Amino acid sequence: MKTLQKIAIPFSIGVLGLMILNSCSTGIPKGATAVKNFKADKYLGKWYEIARFDYKFEKDMDNVTATYSQNPNGTIRVDNKGYNYVKKEWKESIGEAKFVKDKNEARLKVSFFKPIWAGYNVIDIDENYQYALVAGSSLKYLWILSRTKEIPESIRQRFLEKAKNIGYNTDELIWVRHN
Repeated sequence: MKTLQKIAIPFSIGVLGLMILNSCSTGIPKGATAVKNFKADKYLGKWYEIARFDYKFEKDMDNVTATYSQNPNGTIRVDNKGYNYVKKEWKESIGEAKFVKDKNEARLKVSFFKPIWAGYNVIDIDENYQYALVAGSSLKYLWILSRTKEIPESIRQRFLEKAKNIGYNTDELIWVRHN
């Protein structure tokens, strides 16, 4: 019995480790491509979340913003804020983003709970860096961001079409209120 316990404990720890590694994927969905010739300095600043999929970290949130700024060590500070309209309270989460490869490719990984990292991939952006379509590491995560509280219909349609072509079910997007 002791031999079985000696094998079972390391095996369980190994399985748990694999589960954690799989949950913190920094990949990009098949068919999606991160923006090339990305200018991180133009991306910094405040963004309004226009649409997203519902997931536990942003459940019941409106008035969601993300503010990106340069950290002294070259990483990017991520400051997410939103109002939980059920609990009637503001929430804030501070994280860090790093480029996965080259700083000219908009493939990043972000962490709010180290050592767990998640994919953050800018897959479309307008030439003036006013509107962005951001994919996570799978088809479960998608955000539409804007420098203002609204986006033009032409940008909305462009982003929705791109997301659908990759395989996202855009009918499940939550359109965030800013009031």
